[in-house]
Amino acid sequence: MMLQRIGEAGSERPILVNGGRAYDLSPLTRDIDGEFLAAGGIADATAAFAAGRLDEVDISGQRIGAPVARPQAIWCVGLNYAAHAEESGAPVPEFPVIFFKTPNTVIGPYDDVLIPRGSEKTDWEVELAVIIGARARYLESPDEAVKYIAGYTISNDVSERRFQLEESGGQWSKGKCCETFNPLGPALIPAAELDPKDLRLRSFVNGEPRQDSSTADLIFDIPYLIWHLSQYAVLEPGDIINTGTPEGVALSGRYPYLRPGDVVDLEIEGIGSMRQHLRSA
Repeated sequence: MMLQRIGEAGSERPILVNGGRAYDLSPLTRDIDGEFLAAGGIADATAAFAAGRLDEVDISGQRIGAPVARPQAIWCVGLNYAAHAEESGAPVPEFPVIFFKTPNTVIGPYDDVLIPRGSEKTDWEVELAVIIGARARYLESPDEAVKYIAGYTISNDVSERRFQLEESGGQWSKGKCCETFNPLGPALIPAAELDPKDLRLRSFVNGEPRQDSSTADLIFDIPYLIWHLSQYAVLEPGDIINTGTPEGVALSGRYPYLRPGDVVDLEIEGIGSMRQHLRSA
């Protein structure tokens, strides 16, 4: 089972998909957002589907939106795969490296990514994204953190490396917050239906392989990240945590940066795949 938001940007409707068939969640909620998740919406949707109370709908040919509407925060973890830290010329961090993306960077999994004005180094990053399902504040241990996970999806943490590193002024956000820089999707996979400990994640540019790794190689695993963040801030329902990217990005020097007309494909085992076309802003 998975949850999706279907329709034109700003007018998406909530959908449950099971066995390749789609069901309308509109009688239960106006949208898949933090309010829905905090109220136990995933459990309610599961129960309604099991009871046969959801109407089947045809969503073929319709746009797929980001699986969560209006996240209040996008928490990002940098250098969370040792091989990626190495290719970036950075030491393996002792503590999680945290930065933010603005919520308005989020787009659907098949929407176009815009290369910013003046960009020379737009890069791709396939990442497992965690969707928070309940307010997390001063958690006692990583073991407690799993109760706060609503589910998982795929994130492309698009980055402009010159903005991020050469013109940063000491922070990364200039290279992370350009419009369209966080494609998300194609679905929210409920936490109960996916074990995130060893998932293969891959990326391709114009059909050529780039990244190929496993979440088993995360330096800081998902429960630890949630626990750690809760010691410094309050995580809200609907928040997104981008958990880091493995080696194989253009920053490594092995591949060219993205240009208009390029196509990026990303996939994570158990979640699905997404594709973005690059065009000039």
